[in-house]
Amino acid sequence: MAHLKNRRPQNVNGDIYVDASCIDCDTCRWMVPTVFSREDGMSAVYHQPTSEAERLAALQAVLSCPTASIGTVEPPKDMKAAQASLPIPISENVYHCGYHSEQSYGAASYFIQRPEGNILIDSPRFAAPLVKQLESLGGVRYLYLTHRDDVADHQKFHDRFGCDRLLHADDITAGTANIELPLAGTNPIELAPDLQIIPVPGHTKGHTVLLYRDRFLFTGDHLAWSVRLHQLHAFRNYCWYSWSELVESMEKLATYDFEWVLPGHGRRFHADPITMRVQMQKCLDWTRSQ
Repeated sequence: MAHLKNRRPQNVNGDIYVDASCIDCDTCRWMVPTVFSREDGMSAVYHQPTSEAERLAALQAVLSCPTASIGTVEPPKDMKAAQASLPIPISENVYHCGYHSEQSYGAASYFIQRPEGNILIDSPRFAAPLVKQLESLGGVRYLYLTHRDDVADHQKFHDRFGCDRLLHADDITAGTANIELPLAGTNPIELAPDLQIIPVPGHTKGHTVLLYRDRFLFTGDHLAWSVRLHQLHAFRNYCWYSWSELVESMEKLATYDFEWVLPGHGRRFHADPITMRVQMQKCLDWTRSQ
């Protein structure tokens, strides 16, 4: 938990603050950019919430911080409301889970509510309030893992919900050796008529992405929006397997239509399919130049 004695001096005065245990994962900054910013290599509060909506969003970030580095001076009487607000609706039946895990360096996890069976994309922290909310939404049928880095508390979610876990065989390690549905090969895999798994080796050998309804693309660590570049990009400095294969994977991915890029790390991006294709071409030009 955050400690007031370790409050960063870069925070403005007020109830919410970030302490020195911050790992600069960016979670709070993209969740609530009107409250949190990057100051001297870590997050800090540059503007205290001034509305109920902003206060709620800030408390959602408190709950989602993977290292519990965000605190409040006074015990928050509205924390239960914040807990009940997670997972956060993104669009239609797609949610951001919050409760990021330090084991995944703060990667985001997502949830799709479907009549045919709900899907958890990458593993959040196994936090009791989140588990309760997921139960109220119908539980978890599948736990889809984009790659080996963001598996976090996958075993606990499997034990609680009895969900089948999916991960490409090339990314299975000792900690994921018992998953129920290992994936194989480099061809797209149809999990259901509205769900397609696309292998995209590069960041890791067994990285895959999930395309839902030809609208929502869950990209793990393969593709995200860069604030610095102001475009879609890949993580050149965090490519653990092969940059050349990542470029080939990006070329393949650019042939698909989608409207949302929902990454584990990095920022989301939403646009109509035509704009998205333009952005993917910019991404391709950039990846080829690296």
